[in-house]
This record gives sequence, C-alpha cells and structure tokens, in this order.
Amino acid sequence: EEEAAQKAFCDKGLKEANEKKDAATTAIEKLNVKIEQGLAKSTKLKEEVTVLQGELAKLMSAQQQMDAMRKKENAIFVEANAELQKGLKGIQTALKVLRDYYAAGDGAQGAGGGIISLLEVCESDISKELAEITAAEEDAQSTYDAETKENAIMKAAKDKDVEYKLKEIASLEKAGTEHDADLSAVQEELD
Repeated sequence: EEEAAQKAFCDKGLKEANEKKDAATTAIEKLNVKIEQGLAKSTKLKEEVTVLQGELAKLMSAQQQMDAMRKKENAIFVEANAELQKGLKGIQTALKVLRDYYAAGDGAQGAGGGIISLLEVCESDISKELAEITAAEEDAQSTYDAETKENAIMKAAKDKDVEYKLKEIASLEKAGTEHDADLSAVQEELD
C-alpha cells in the first residue's frame, strides 16, 4: 500500500513535470516564432524606410533644381521686362514729340505720318511682346507654385510614413527584447 501510494505520488509528479515541460517547449516555440516574425517585419520596415528616405532625397533635389531654374527664368523675365518697358516708354515719348511737332502745322505731315506709323507699329509689337512674356512668366510661376505645393504635400506624407515606420520598428525591437527575456526565462525553467 505504501509503495502504491509512493508510485501514485511519483506518477502524479512525473505527469506534472511532463506537462510543465510540454508547456515550456510550446512557449519556447511560440516565442521563437514571435521573435522571427518581429525580426522579419522590422527588417522589411527598415528597407521601406530606406526607400522612402531615398525618395525624399530625390524629391528635395528635384525641388532645389526647380527653385534654381525658376529663379533664373524670373531673372530673365525681370531683365527683358525692364528693357521692353524702357523701349516702350522711349517710343511713346518719341510719338508724343512727333505728334506735337506735326500738330503745330509746319505742313510736313506726309513725311511725319510715315515715321509716326512706323513708330506705332513698333509700339504695338513691343506691347504685344511685353504681354506675351508677362503671360509666360505668370504661367511659369503658376506651374512652379502648383508643383512646389504638390512636392510639399508628398514630402509631408513621406515624412509621416517614415516617422510611423520608425515608431513601429522601435516597438518591434522593444517587443523582441521582451520576447528574448521571456525566452531566456522559459528556457532556464525548462533546463
């Protein structure tokens, strides 16, 4: 009877030990899977962050090139506009002087009329060119503003994406450290 009681006690102890061993083995397997999944996801996120940072660098480089090109275009416009304005003002002054002179009635209307007509054509041509370069400048500025705004929106979105991915990587690494500690504790208990 005493031996039967001892055997029952041993069988119960062995059963509990085997259950604990099985539970620890299962826990280790689950923790290993979690660690591997976390590492895989973290690695993938790091690759995505690298790609996003590369895209951000290209975007900023393209924006800097656009800024430089826009600055050059504007400088050319400012110079051409000033020259055309000066030329237009000179022609308008010449027309006024000639009209006043021939309006005084010296009788040389024929010769003066031809010169005035020629100057009026020049005035019209310069005014037309001035309007064209002004319209082109406004279009270029409008396009530049739209692209700059679009780039700013893309940059903000990519910056946020990088920020969230970095936070997730940090979270995964923290969880991985916790899983490693748990794994060590369970492995120690199993050993």
